[in-house]
Amino acid sequence: MFPFTFTKAADERAALEAGGRGGRYIAGGTTLVDLMRETVERPGAVVDINALPYRDITLTPRGLRMGALATMTEVAAHPGVAARFPAIAQALELSASAQLRNMATIGGNIMQRPRCLYFRDVTAACNRRRPGSGCPAVGGYNRAHAVLGASESCVATHPSDLAVALVALDAVVALRSSEGDRQVPIGAFFLRPGDTPDREHDLRPGELITAVEVPDAPHARTSGYLKVRDRQSYEFALASAAVALELSSGVVRAARVAVGGVATVPWRLPEVERMLVGNPVSPALFDAAAGHAADGARPLTGNAFKIELVKRTVARQLATVAGGGPV
Repeated sequence: MFPFTFTKAADERAALEAGGRGGRYIAGGTTLVDLMRETVERPGAVVDINALPYRDITLTPRGLRMGALATMTEVAAHPGVAARFPAIAQALELSASAQLRNMATIGGNIMQRPRCLYFRDVTAACNRRRPGSGCPAVGGYNRAHAVLGASESCVATHPSDLAVALVALDAVVALRSSEGDRQVPIGAFFLRPGDTPDREHDLRPGELITAVEVPDAPHARTSGYLKVRDRQSYEFALASAAVALELSSGVVRAARVAVGGVATVPWRLPEVERMLVGNPVSPALFDAAAGHAADGARPLTGNAFKIELVKRTVARQLATVAGGGPV
């Protein structure tokens, strides 16, 4: 552990001032503390923001607002969230152990760093830690890595389950800095690695996440999240799918589909959605649409299996959400 200063921000102004001076924000600490222990993260200053008033979970006719400091447990257990946005509740419940969900916050969840072994091993090269040092996962151990959205600079997958559901449901991230407020669609909040894998989010220095907002929509009520992993508890996804469908008289009127565990960011599937809309639900439709779930995939030496896996994951979840598949 490297030396650092630790302060507790008494209010929002103090937090923004400290962040503007280069302090790293901490709430539940379930990610940052681990990375500091491993010396992957070496902040000179850590700012506790738990005193800030960002813990609301508000449901209105317009949608859902989750304060950035609301815990995963609180949001997942909220009856209104489970009823109106089931994909969010399910993604949270499948995300981690109960102990971690009790501590981890919504803002912290979407700010998770990659679970790549090379990223977390400070003796290894890693372009996310040291830009220009290389990506040993490209030709090394890469079974859990991305087949979509990768670059020569980085092939690490995004670890958040919640983020996949949020991308499928067109969520917006509310941000605040000393210069004012702004809102970023969550699909644009996560940055693909390209040549700058060290830039993971559209988050400016000193900026705080205040909330995540999800618009109300008929398809949000008929939604769900499926996670496929090596074991059934406390494991990251090899492939996952968040599906939201608006159905009327057996026909798909609207569709939102996103996948995780296979891409460098939560990955929306517009071609799958296009194939679904306007067609009667059937196993054949779901299989045909899911056949496009891996369009553009570039497998590595150890993860070509993910191409078929993500197609089957999407097909299964489409059937489940539509009411004709496994629960």
